[in-house]
Amino acid sequence: MPFVPASLGGPVAHAAVISGAAQLTFTLDQPAAFLNGEPARLQSVPRVLDGRAMLPLRETAALLGQPLLGGAGQVQIGRLSIDTARNRALLAGAPQIGAVATLGGVTYVSVRVLADALNANLSADDTGRTLTLTALRDGGNPLAPQARFSTDKAVYAPGERVVYTEYPFDPDGADITARRWVGKQDVFFQPGRYTVSLTVTNSRGMQSAPFTRTITVQGAPIDTPLTYALKYAEPGDTFADPQILNYPAATAQPVLGDTYPLLFSDSPEVPTQSGILYQDSISGRARLLGYHLNGLNRPARMIVMARNTEARPVEVRTDRLGETAPTRLESLLGQVTLLEYFASTRGATLTLAPGESAAVYASPTLNGGSGVNLMQDLTTTGRVELTFMMLEAALPPTQQVMQQLPYLQPDGKHVRGTFPNAVRNLRVNLGALPARIVIGDGLVDPALTGMDMLTRQPVRLLGNYGVLYNLEVNGAAGTAVALSPRGGLYRGAMNVQDGPVEQVIKLPRSGNALLPDQPVLLWRAGADRLNIDFVPASGSNLPISLVFYRTRTMPGFGGVLKSYTP
Repeated sequence: MPFVPASLGGPVAHAAVISGAAQLTFTLDQPAAFLNGEPARLQSVPRVLDGRAMLPLRETAALLGQPLLGGAGQVQIGRLSIDTARNRALLAGAPQIGAVATLGGVTYVSVRVLADALNANLSADDTGRTLTLTALRDGGNPLAPQARFSTDKAVYAPGERVVYTEYPFDPDGADITARRWVGKQDVFFQPGRYTVSLTVTNSRGMQSAPFTRTITVQGAPIDTPLTYALKYAEPGDTFADPQILNYPAATAQPVLGDTYPLLFSDSPEVPTQSGILYQDSISGRARLLGYHLNGLNRPARMIVMARNTEARPVEVRTDRLGETAPTRLESLLGQVTLLEYFASTRGATLTLAPGESAAVYASPTLNGGSGVNLMQDLTTTGRVELTFMMLEAALPPTQQVMQQLPYLQPDGKHVRGTFPNAVRNLRVNLGALPARIVIGDGLVDPALTGMDMLTRQPVRLLGNYGVLYNLEVNGAAGTAVALSPRGGLYRGAMNVQDGPVEQVIKLPRSGNALLPDQPVLLWRAGADRLNIDFVPASGSNLPISLVFYRTRTMPGFGGVLKSYTP
């Protein structure tokens, strides 16, 4: 049963946990009722039909905790079998004339016949219009698992965290392998009464009966949706902030720091033949970013070859490497690559003799329409020529084959080129908050300019894909930072250093970030200085904003912080 606030007229089943008898008190032609002394409500009111007091079958069974077995047209409750299509009933095999009726599409059953079917007690007040039905709870299947949970309170303020403790069990000790919640929320912001139920399944595939509790929400609010999220959201969780576009911009100042070029290969994004995608030479440190889909009508691989152009041996070392391949889901390419990139450590070192070539990267085999995203940091001890190529799987990546490959023309839609200074070292000193830093808009954060070394044409890197932002945030203690997508779908990752803690955060934890006013929590800062490493994710849309909140002093940020998580 879905949870519905009782004030809106929805049914409230199992207002209290029934451990013995279930006692339902109701009045004919009235929706209000009591279940074991607690208010309940019937959507289909009790009726008098042909002189008989009648109750709605399905609602009554739910309130009394009695299983209603069977399917369409034929159901059974206790000793009573009902043909709902013909409005016929058998009590222990004996026909019961007039015991069943249909009104407005709802099946009604005689209260007296139902009492006999359940071996229940039935009593009435002096008017004969208020009746009480007292039935022993169903014994259930002795082999079925039992669902159980509790909450830390029964009554909550709007915006107060609800702490759930689960303790289901199986009679024979079998593992509980699945849980299904209905109506469960960690917080309720609107006053009302809400029903929450849990059903569990054991390793033998047997399912429990639903176990239900009712939560009452009333009184003065403790937190708004925003302040609650800033207290309890986990990094990577999405939350609502409708005011986010009104926050002023914080100024991030460039600072001196290590930087190096980016070799970017994304055009033609979908090559249709084997060939050279991009080529340039480097000496020292550089970052490579390749983003391509296989447009050949046969399997192929993206390969990056390094050729020593010095008259002496040169070492080529991989410092960091992230890749996603093969996949047909473009939105996965950037996020998985970044998670791998930030998690990677120093890799292989190749020693190349003068004029010698070797692959510094080779993708898995890509079927038609499947893609690859590569981000790789290299350090060389001399000048090497780097060649990105798409090569059908049947061809070997040799120098002889490379010399016969055509140089593929750019597709006119995407970018390739070499971009100097592809590390942006920035510093921001937080003041009045909330505030936001815009990244990748081309205005506040200008696009890198570079050159396509194959066509010798100047190019702009819109979105700054592949650029490493090294952001130092001062005055961060007691703040939270979130990512707000500004250009559409975004899936990425960031590396955070907060004092002694360093962590890579997947953004978002699941699905996609889509709307500016639905930011994704990145981190709550403990130290006064926070360092964030960020690379715009391939396959996602820019710009984005990093939004900073002063959590300790936000209006409405009240109440007790509940830290227990069972």
